[in-house]
Amino acid sequence: MSNLPPLDRLSGILERFRVQAELHHSGALCGISHFDAREGHGYLHVLRRGELEVRHPGRGELPASMRFDEPTLLLYPRPVTHRFHNPPEEGSDFTCARLNFDGGAYNPLARALPALVAIPLARVSGLELALELLFAEVDHARCGQRLLVDRIFEVVVIQLMRWLLDHPQEAGVRPGFITGLSDPRLARALVAMHEAPGENWSLERMAGCAGMSRTAFANHFREVVGQTPADYLGDWRMALAQGRLRAGQPIKLLAEELGYANPSALSRAFTARVGLSPRGWLAKSLEEVGI
Repeated sequence: MSNLPPLDRLSGILERFRVQAELHHSGALCGISHFDAREGHGYLHVLRRGELEVRHPGRGELPASMRFDEPTLLLYPRPVTHRFHNPPEEGSDFTCARLNFDGGAYNPLARALPALVAIPLARVSGLELALELLFAEVDHARCGQRLLVDRIFEVVVIQLMRWLLDHPQEAGVRPGFITGLSDPRLARALVAMHEAPGENWSLERMAGCAGMSRTAFANHFREVVGQTPADYLGDWRMALAQGRLRAGQPIKLLAEELGYANPSALSRAFTARVGLSPRGWLAKSLEEVGI
């Protein structure tokens, strides 16, 4: 495997499910700062210096309270109510961005990540230059500052995603496509499916991409990713279908792109996997975001 060319594990996902950042705050935060899940945003907080206590009211999935006393990245990929409690006199220094994952709750990347990823800055190699540029921009108001800061935040997110692919256990990532992409052999099969979801992906062909026998591939895939290769491919196709439907693409144009014989076959597969017809799901999805 060492003789194989390098593999881009992220672009195929991020090109289809983009993450957009918007500067929310930069500077000291004193007392209590409230971030409400009802706003519908994820968040990326960079604790530059100082101390922080963060609380998660009513969130059983996360600890009720966590403390940080070194520069740290805190990523909330999904809307989670959280509150910062900071010393009232020596307010900690933060740079924070709201995050919008394409597809919201249906974004496969947001769904695959833990509710909170909290990593000391010193642990994430490759962030130094991006953070240096980010801090230089937020510390001095200049033309185009907000747009540039938003783009730099998105670079920080990509850098963090790179790190997560190589350290899924340290970040508490559950079995799924991130743990699969962390495996050198499975990653080649997953990237191939991500790039060409409409092709005829037999188990033999998937295993061939990974350089494994069919049995070894199927067993290893289930152990690392947490589902069968066929189920994973079906979920990936449905995630793409959901994104395309939200963008206004008619289902008759999706069938061939996603590997289905006709629109009826895609509709049946969609209903079986999602629990609603494409039309019913789209109506519910648009209602949830107030459209």
